[in-house]
Amino acid sequence: MASSPTLVIGTRGSPLALAQAHETQDRLVAAHGWTVEHLPLSIIKTTGDAIQDRPLSEAGGKGLFTKELDIALLEGSIDLAVHSAKDLPTTLPEGIVIAGFLPREDVRDAFISHRYKSIADLPQGAVVGSASLRRQAQIRRLRPDLQVTLLRGNVQTRLAKLERGEVDATLLAMAGLRRLGLTDHVTTMLETDDFLPAVGQGAIAVAIRAEDERVREVLQPILDAPTGQALAAERAFLTILDGSCRTPIAGHARLVGGELEFRGLVLRPDGSESLEALRRGSLGDAVALGRDAGSELRARMPPDFLKA
Repeated sequence: MASSPTLVIGTRGSPLALAQAHETQDRLVAAHGWTVEHLPLSIIKTTGDAIQDRPLSEAGGKGLFTKELDIALLEGSIDLAVHSAKDLPTTLPEGIVIAGFLPREDVRDAFISHRYKSIADLPQGAVVGSASLRRQAQIRRLRPDLQVTLLRGNVQTRLAKLERGEVDATLLAMAGLRRLGLTDHVTTMLETDDFLPAVGQGAIAVAIRAEDERVREVLQPILDAPTGQALAAERAFLTILDGSCRTPIAGHARLVGGELEFRGLVLRPDGSESLEALRRGSLGDAVALGRDAGSELRARMPPDFLKA
């Protein structure tokens, strides 16, 4: 790999997606001594980017942010696709695999408001905007007296809507705010003990063609094994629960004392009830830990649990 092959990086065109693609590009440049000219970006508009008037759960779910990138990979017009790990569906199209993940950023959610310091400080009836069913359900669990409304758009768009007073507060991923240099907007960071993140939150996934060993080898120096182990548990959990944008599910795995600790949560959409599972075990059992936690919660859920 001493030469400098041209590898085309596929990405969505949002500011956050571009920041993640540039991070991938920069890490490859540093790892191999190449120039950015050998790693051009191909910006691909996805179906999910075009939908701004309704929840993604009503339009088809997570695959809306990956379908067009998947097609480009399979057709060979790009060599790798950079995704937010939490946007990836649990099952990828035949011929595409996740090569791995970059080192994970902060997994926490951030509370953002111009007038109030925390969720607890919001007055009764205050309006909190979010596009995530997971965040909506956890907000309702903590504060059933609040109004929770849909807030779509990229990070900058949501912050602008907050600035205009369309909502009193919103929640955004700390990882995205860090990558965009927008942490000055953060009012309070929500600790994972109180507010569990989405599966994959904070992680950048790199997808490739399953048989492309050349690209797989190029990526190896920039991929992070601990992040991969954590995501293996989280995605296994999500797979068992058939998780999608239609389901309020949270899950987080982390390394503790050389072992993997996983916590999973599923909520009623209205936040009135939640079920939680905890697992701890060896790194080699990551998938089994996630699957076991998911199976436990699935067995405990009443038939109508996921109905609004």
